[in-house]
Amino acid sequence: MKETDIRKYAELMKELGLTGLEITEENSKIRLERSVSVPAKETVYSVPESVGDTQTASEPKDYISVKSPLVGVFYAAPAENADPYVSIGDRVAKGQTLCIVEAMKLMNEITAEVDGVISEICVTNGQIVEYGTELFHIKR
Repeated sequence: MKETDIRKYAELMKELGLTGLEITEENSKIRLERSVSVPAKETVYSVPESVGDTQTASEPKDYISVKSPLVGVFYAAPAENADPYVSIGDRVAKGQTLCIVEAMKLMNEITAEVDGVISEICVTNGQIVEYGTELFHIKR
């Protein structure tokens, strides 16, 4: 395998937020690994919601947060020129597709866990999202 190919794969890993990649070509096999330092502000995603929640019982949230279950690229529509799955103000039903998160060329549909109305779309189309990134707010 050429050095330029290895650099290309390393750049792809960085772009997609991957920490490891194994490639097999003909009779050669290569494994690339990298460590990722997480900025302090991103560690919020690993804290359980009940611990990190600053609201008191007397101030309940008026929405349900839909979070990304994986690292990948957020897509609001099924195709480049198609209408988005949902827009602000749309009524959604439990199980309805809200978006796609692409990870390793696999398209993962993210569905609504509750019935409600989309009150906020927290990310933009094509944005790379981390595990736990808020994607939508749904008012019940």
